[in-house]
Amino acid sequence: MLKIISALTIAILAASVSNFCFAVSHETEITFESADGKKVSAFQGAFEIPENRSNAASRKIPINYVRFPATGDIAGPPIVYLSGGPGGSGIRTAKYRRFELFMMMRQFGDVIALDQRGTGALHTTPDCESDTAIPIDKVMSDTRYFEIHRQAFVECLGFWKAQNIDILGYTTTENVSDLDALRQHLGAQKITLWCISYGSHLALAALKQMEDRIHKVVIASAEGLDQTIKMPFRTDAYFSRLQDAINQNEQARGQFPDIKRLIRRVHKKLEEKPMPVEFEQNGETVTLLLQLRSMQQFASGFISDPAYAIQLLHLYAALDNGITEPLVPLLQRFIEPGKPISFPAMSYAMDLASGQSEHRYKEVMRQAETALLASHLNPTIHYTGLIANLDLGDEFRKAPQSDVPTLLFSGTLDGRTYIESQKEAVAGLTNSTIITVVNAGHNLYKTSKEVTETIERFMRDEEIGISEIEVELSSIDVPRPKLKNSGVLSGRAYCDSNNFRFDYFETV
Repeated sequence: MLKIISALTIAILAASVSNFCFAVSHETEITFESADGKKVSAFQGAFEIPENRSNAASRKIPINYVRFPATGDIAGPPIVYLSGGPGGSGIRTAKYRRFELFMMMRQFGDVIALDQRGTGALHTTPDCESDTAIPIDKVMSDTRYFEIHRQAFVECLGFWKAQNIDILGYTTTENVSDLDALRQHLGAQKITLWCISYGSHLALAALKQMEDRIHKVVIASAEGLDQTIKMPFRTDAYFSRLQDAINQNEQARGQFPDIKRLIRRVHKKLEEKPMPVEFEQNGETVTLLLQLRSMQQFASGFISDPAYAIQLLHLYAALDNGITEPLVPLLQRFIEPGKPISFPAMSYAMDLASGQSEHRYKEVMRQAETALLASHLNPTIHYTGLIANLDLGDEFRKAPQSDVPTLLFSGTLDGRTYIESQKEAVAGLTNSTIITVVNAGHNLYKTSKEVTETIERFMRDEEIGISEIEVELSSIDVPRPKLKNSGVLSGRAYCDSNNFRFDYFETV
């Protein structure tokens, strides 16, 4: 049943908000339950927007959200959570690991768990499964591998067109316009943005497009507007930082005295002679031929956070000794022999639209020739140019200039968005505070209570007083992993047969 707030309630809210005009539109009252069984009262809302605002004949698509009402005495603008990915669900994030943070933020205003266009329960962009599969037991060159994937992607473009999906509508600029539509739907003069990873990419674009309607921004693991494609040499620099962290732990240092040499050694072995790995799948014994590309793609999905990275190093150490058993549980979980190549529309279109400058493209490909993981942290780079008129251009990719109060947390062991890049991404924000979180990875919001306390001080306009938070290295000191059914890989994963590529929208 729809719950409509009374005029008296709206008047009370307006008085408490002071300078912020905030009134709630029609919503459904719900009981929101977290993954661990905690229940709170909340409101479910949805509104429609054009799929492509530049197309007058565009269909309407829904935007879904959950609103957690404010509980504190600081009645600020609505706080909108922007998930990473692109492709993550804000509502799902609220349900899992960040539920407590959502509840904490309510002391500063209503908190909105937003499902961006094309995501969540109301997503209107079905994944496409092509007619093409990559054999898992055959050697294939990278050139041929990506050629086949491009052909499959073109096939999927035809599928989405037949489904009446306007792929040109799935861009970050459209996402920003959705944020402004949400603001209007909520009846708010301004909104505060709270985000991570791609969500920060969206927030930085919003600072360019609707700066006067943004109150504050809280960011973790920033991805700049020209940083959708990562520089391979910065991935190599990340491994050097990981080595420095390992060296601080005597046991870990003994196990991994030179991780770059270990990785290169295994890669050379796989390049010279791919390694067969047998595993059971659906009651049958199948063989996968582990190639250099396979391991580079696999590694690209495991470097988001230090605990995962150490598990990855254990796998490298096993392969270095000719042992393949530790890979088996992962293959059983993620590899389906004969499964056709598939693509999620929203996440691929968003990344391709943000794209990269011609200079950056050439530099990435140059670095990829000798970098540890080649170009495999950047799967979408191989689909550049396949969707006409989608790329948003170099003007979009220029960094924002803004004095909106912004708080950024950067983890030194983030293997997805690198600390050097993050500082470049916010260089034009003259009212920014940067907190370096030593030993933290990509998903750092809950690594330390100091992170939460810093957010609280920022939201209260108090002196931050610190520029660095150090978290314990306990995440480095992990035993040899037992991966089967352990849930160590969270988020959404896409694996195209012999393609170990894990897209970490967020760790849940």
